[in-house]
Amino acid sequence: MGGKIKTAVERLSENIRETPHFANAVFRVSTSMKGGDLKTNSEIRAFSIPMDEPRELGGDDTGPNPVEMVLAAFGSCQAIVYRAFATLLGIEIQEIDVHAKGHLDLRGFLNLAEVPAGFSGVTFTTRIVSSESTDNIRQLAVLVEKHCPVYDTLRQPVVVKGKVELVRPSAFGEGVEVVFETA
Repeated sequence: MGGKIKTAVERLSENIRETPHFANAVFRVSTSMKGGDLKTNSEIRAFSIPMDEPRELGGDDTGPNPVEMVLAAFGSCQAIVYRAFATLLGIEIQEIDVHAKGHLDLRGFLNLAEVPAGFSGVTFTTRIVSSESTDNIRQLAVLVEKHCPVYDTLRQPVVVKGKVELVRPSAFGEGVEVVFETA
């Protein structure tokens, strides 16, 4: 398994060194909600990811909610980056577990107070099963902290731009009107 990872990372690195403009990747996700409940479905490449809210937040608890998915993305990204760098450096790791907690004040989501609607903080513990030296694992942890895309995304402000379109179906076709754009 490590050979496949090492080969893929080395090949990608070499391709980007030779053709730097290929480093600018764009990831796409489409999410839809149909019906009157809180269930959504996100299409990511060939994958369909259902999400819902827990019952105490008005959902049917048929899947994780979006903030849980942020934490899952964080944990998965950490584990993947640990494995990728460990493989490149020849560091043996048997297992990686990431336990993350997101701290959220629901008053922001519910418009009950002027507090942020998102996480006020994220805490995590990464547990690595390995017979490697403490120094090797510390070196690896420094690399992961510096190069994990989701960790980096959560730590720094990110420009988010978008718009809301209102679609009015009619006998003559759909009319689309932009009703809101982010600053």
